[in-house]
Parts: sequence; structure tokens; C-alpha cells
Amino acid sequence: MNAPSYAGAAVPMSAAPHGVSGKLFIAAAGLLALLVFMAIRSLGGGYYFVAAFSILQYMVLATAWNILGGYAGYINFGSAAFFSIGAYSSVFFYKYLGVQTLGALSLGFMTVDAPYVPYLITLFALVMGAAIAGLVGLGTGYLSLRLRGVFFAISTLALAVVFQTIVVNWAYVGGARGAYVMKPKVIAGFANGTEFAFAAMLVLTVLAVAIARHLENSRTGAGLEAIRDDELSAETAGVPTLRLKLIATSLSGALMGAAGSLFPFFVTYVDPVGAFSLVHTVNSIAMPLIGGMTSWLGPVLGAILLGTVQQYFNTNSFITPELGLLFVGVLMMVFVAVAPNGILGLLERHGMRKKKQ
Repeated sequence: MNAPSYAGAAVPMSAAPHGVSGKLFIAAAGLLALLVFMAIRSLGGGYYFVAAFSILQYMVLATAWNILGGYAGYINFGSAAFFSIGAYSSVFFYKYLGVQTLGALSLGFMTVDAPYVPYLITLFALVMGAAIAGLVGLGTGYLSLRLRGVFFAISTLALAVVFQTIVVNWAYVGGARGAYVMKPKVIAGFANGTEFAFAAMLVLTVLAVAIARHLENSRTGAGLEAIRDDELSAETAGVPTLRLKLIATSLSGALMGAAGSLFPFFVTYVDPVGAFSLVHTVNSIAMPLIGGMTSWLGPVLGAILLGTVQQYFNTNSFITPELGLLFVGVLMMVFVAVAPNGILGLLERHGMRKKKQ
């Protein structure tokens, strides 16, 4: 599926991707998500919900990272910062609104019964987490996107350090001790809060992948691809490079923040060590790298494969988290050396060889 070319004003703004339409893709992905939810519930939930939630969370993070790192070629080491902005925005509004004591909610024109309140609270937290992280992405991009290569990567790493320092010294959201977010006891349509949080992450994953797919096949995606290949040539051809990069940083940050906003409602406890964990940054880079950074499908494949392996490591008492992280690092080195275009690149190369034969 080829994206429309970007050659100045010659390309119409209404250029649409070929193949499966966006609505049909979302419908198919939604049906698959429903089947996944029912399958895990039939297995008894428990650990399976925890493992699947982690894989889906990293699928969103990897997809979000790939919008800037894969499509535009700007390496971002600040994934943990955007993720934590979403997580701590949920903690902040949870405390500020007094959600733990909230029963029925009056909206003026209507009253929402207690079993339906978690839907509104989760939606509000997700929207606010995405909005705040998106605005931070926009501001960060405006200040740092004039930098290129390693200088931009270092600036995003500094962002994570700055926000972690702020959170550690902010007593209202728990500071270094962390903060608890209690799951609601009754949620309409779900057996417990874990099921509900998992279902919310499933919906977010479908939306994130659909957004990345649409962006890849849009005129904006073609412009980002031109920036990745040769930014100076893209500017010469009339591509509005700064505007497109700001769109990419804002959208990438918003999706990472959205993923982080659901994190407290699932784990119930958030602290700076877990929220700003190096694992978030490493996985968000490794998964697109292993799957393939030039397509929306790459981060999905990478998250499924690498996420499944990591969950196996977590259940193996002989493998510590440090060894698991070492494995991810070694795997990244192998793919950089042997298959820089990831699994999708290997499949494409194999297909081209078969055609030649």
C-alpha cells in the first residue's frame, strides 16, 4: 500500500489511501479486539488480563513512537516522560475531583448512576492525559525540532529527567512515595475494574493503530517520509517540514499520554520508579525496530512478539528484570546489524527474491 507522493502543491489534499478503507479497518480491528477480550475472559482473566494489558500498552507506545521515530526519522528517548505525564494527570484529577468518594454524578442536565460513572471518569482522564501530553509534545517539538540527529535525541532524554524531578518533588501526586488510585467496585457491564481497564486499553489500541495507519497513507505521512529520507531535499520540494514534525510530535506525545492515563486505573499504584521506568523507553524503540519502522504493522508485530517474550521472562523465576532488559538490548543490536528494516523488511526481501526466481 503506497502513500500518495508529496511534491509541493501538485498533490491534492483529498488524496486517499488505496486498499481497505479506514472504516472497514476499524470495524475489523474492533471485532478482533472483542474476540481477544472474550477469549481472555474465558481463560479466567487474572494473570492473562495483566499480561495482555502490558502487551497492548506497549503496542500503543510503540505505535506512538513510530509516528515520529519511524515515519519522520526523529529518534525520541523521552517516551517515559510522555507516558508519565498521562499517568500522573490521571492521579492529579483523581485526587482533585475526589473520585474515590464519588457516587452518582450530576451533570446538570442529567444524573449518571454510580455503575456508569467509571466510564466518564476514564474518558475524562484519557482525554486530559492525551491533551496535556500532546501539548507538551508540541512545545517540546517547537523548541527542539530545529535540532537534528543525536542532539534532538538528547533533548528528549533531558525531558524525561526534568519531568521525573518535578514529580518526585510534587507531594500532591505522591512525590517519591507514589500514589494509589482505587478501582471502582461496580462498573456496568464488567465483573471488576481490571476487566474495564483492559477493555479501555483495547479500544485505545485500536484507535492508535487506526490513526497510525491513516497517517501513513495520507499526504502528511508522505511528507514525513520525505523528511526521513532527506529533510533538506524535502524542504526544497516545498514540504512544510516544521509543521509536519510538530504534528508528529504532538500526535506521538498524545498517544503516549493516553496510554499512560489508563495505567493507574489498572495497577492502582503509581510511583516515579515505575512510571519513568527505562523499560517504557526501551520497549517503545525496540518494538518498532524489530517489527519494522516504515509501516503501522511493524510496531504491532514487534509488540506482540517482544511483549510475549517479556511476559514469559516475568513468569520465569530464573530470569530477573535486568536480564530481560539485557535480552531486549541484544535483540535490538542483532536487528540493527542483520535486519535494519525489521521483520517486515525481511519478509519483503524474501518476497522479492521469490519473484526473481
